[in-house]
Amino acid sequence: MRARLAIASAGMHCALREILLRNKPEHMLQISPKGTVPVLELTDGAVVDESVNIAIWALKEHDPEHLLNPIGASEAEMLALISTMDNSFKPLLDRYKYRFHAEPDAAKSARDDATFFLRELNERLEGQNFLFGDRISFADLCILPFVRQFAHVDKDWFWAQDFASVIAWLDAFLDSDRFAAIMQKFAVWQPGDELSVFPPALISD
Repeated sequence: MRARLAIASAGMHCALREILLRNKPEHMLQISPKGTVPVLELTDGAVVDESVNIAIWALKEHDPEHLLNPIGASEAEMLALISTMDNSFKPLLDRYKYRFHAEPDAAKSARDDATFFLRELNERLEGQNFLFGDRISFADLCILPFVRQFAHVDKDWFWAQDFASVIAWLDAFLDSDRFAAIMQKFAVWQPGDELSVFPPALISD
């Protein structure tokens, strides 16, 4: 999702091939043998994989919203917050999400451990609309999709918690044109299919 958000913000379009992870196309495995998604193949044949790398590449090419220049902080500070999410919060999110039904006690433990990061975000968001002031940044686009995943594991629990600023931040994102624009569903790609273009329309808030 964060790669899509960055590509759309950059005003770019790309050919999109939706796949099933259990049936990865041969061409994808040829250009990126580790088989993770998303993968971006550039017109010169270079390959960029991992969503955060694709997002950074797109915004280094064109960043009309100044997402890589947060208010009152350096790009390095912003990337450090994203790294904390990727390395500390996301593993707990995965344990929570994937064990929710099969191992409820382990899932609850992971959920409770993960709230340290949500409380850090909540403190940062108090009195402002975004993680770095009142202008959206790359950190918001990178972190919001995973907070959304966390919230949707047990919606009743999440929306009853006392991190009000995080909840307001997430609610605003879920109600935004930006979110709606990148959530269009695409049919699974098959060789010979017509080209799908993403985004279908450029976004603006």
